[in-house]
Amino acid sequence: MNILLGATAVAAVVGLACTAQAEELKMSHVRPQGATIDVELKDFAKSVKDATGGDIDIQIFAASALGDYTVVQEAVSVGGIDMATQPAATGTDRQMQIASFPYLAANWDEARKIYGPDGILHSTMAKLYAKQDITMLAAYPVYFGGISLNRDPVDPGDPSKSNGIKVRVPGIKSFQLTGEALGYIPAPIPFSEAFTAIQTGVVDGVIGSGAEGYYASFRDVTKSYIPANTHFEVWFMIISNESLSSLDAEDQEALKKAAADFEAKRWIVAEEDQGKWEKRLADELGTNVVKLTDAQLAAMAAKVREDVWPLVLTDIDSEWGQEILDKARN
Repeated sequence: MNILLGATAVAAVVGLACTAQAEELKMSHVRPQGATIDVELKDFAKSVKDATGGDIDIQIFAASALGDYTVVQEAVSVGGIDMATQPAATGTDRQMQIASFPYLAANWDEARKIYGPDGILHSTMAKLYAKQDITMLAAYPVYFGGISLNRDPVDPGDPSKSNGIKVRVPGIKSFQLTGEALGYIPAPIPFSEAFTAIQTGVVDGVIGSGAEGYYASFRDVTKSYIPANTHFEVWFMIISNESLSSLDAEDQEALKKAAADFEAKRWIVAEEDQGKWEKRLADELGTNVVKLTDAQLAAMAAKVREDVWPLVLTDIDSEWGQEILDKARN
């Protein structure tokens, strides 16, 4: 009996030791629990845990539970939060606006060429994150952006007219200028405060997201949706260099491979996903999904490229930015 008890005790100690070796990493994202990104990140976390034999345990924190994405990026930079999958925050480096340059890609084929693993924006953003002691593990294509309104639109396909509608935009210059160029009155408001701002009538809608984002976070205040292709929304899976370096070499490689696989899978389903969410807005919520013609989309793109691009380039270093845009467009 004593021998059996001793063996059991030893096994328990060994089990505890194995458990203690697991590195727990906190991962933040901006969508509610159950949203597409939440489900996909939980699958990613499982794949990492399996690939590392339980060495890495990624805990997913949805709905900005660890803070607004701008705060989270700063925390990742200093090692206060391990990981995040979210938009790039431009507060610490205005050059990160290059990721959300309006009307840079016109379709999904162009988007993959520009933002995909071999694209100029992919490598550019990795370098910008590196300056903040952050490693970019993957890009996450989300959708082409549109405009959500808690009211009927006014001349939605005519960017030459001011419609008098006030909309929330992210605190990023490119979004503010794009809103103005398309005839709206932009109001920079943090994402975490945007729903309440619409609900209370401070603004009448949102620019800066797309169908999935509006369904996930603004469906109760989205009466009209304009798929204006304002920008290509891409998020980035990032990890603190401090957290990454705490892993042994084998686990680091396993994490990076899982991230690359995660990105590859997303590129396969992202375009179809966008159409699905536009349909859900219309079918489930009765949202008026405005149909824009190719000519209207081309007019919007032309006006933004003419009015907005030069101003944003000045803000981020014209020579640096223009070189990247030239490579992206060629």
